[in-house]
Amino acid sequence: MPPRATSATRWPRCASTRASTASSCRRHWSDGAKLEDLASALAVEKDIDGANPLSLGRLAAGLPAFAPATAEAVVAILDHHEIELTGRHVAVVGRSTVVGKPTAHLLLDKNATVTVCHSRTKDLAAITSAADVVVAAAGRAGLITAEHVRPGAVVVDVGSNPTEDGGLVGDVDASSVTEKAAALTPVPGGVGPVTTALLLQHTVHAAAR
Repeated sequence: MPPRATSATRWPRCASTRASTASSCRRHWSDGAKLEDLASALAVEKDIDGANPLSLGRLAAGLPAFAPATAEAVVAILDHHEIELTGRHVAVVGRSTVVGKPTAHLLLDKNATVTVCHSRTKDLAAITSAADVVVAAAGRAGLITAEHVRPGAVVVDVGSNPTEDGGLVGDVDASSVTEKAAALTPVPGGVGPVTTALLLQHTVHAAAR
């Protein structure tokens, strides 16, 4: 169990609407507080960002649950642009429970052939350059370059890395990848706004339950 809160303890803010219509847990907290402990307190039917381990388990098992909004945003963007996923090879670079793993499960539900990679994958470029779709979600600025992408591939950049001048850059080196990829989501302005929209949609659905 996490320690008792004191005046010096900053717990993550667990946002909920009146009458517990929906809830989510923001990921900013001090030492001693663990996401797993706090997220486990969220009711699955109100867990609008899929943070509770039970929600993630149900997602993996193909049972009803809210998926993490960022992971769902990746698939929503691909669906919106009518990117065929059935039988296609998708490389997901990242293994977090917020994006990488749930994205892989959602893509499997779309009948894609999914390879999950990460920053320590050996010869990462050999794997991603063979994929029809690359999802970059490792949290490392510029990790995916032109050598990681095959000509005509679709690339979804989930990265959101702050720069010294106060801006944001993705996990993809856009300047080099744009010349090879058929499509690349921008950072900022790509996955982020769709994530926000899906959180609002989840909130409406949770309120109706």
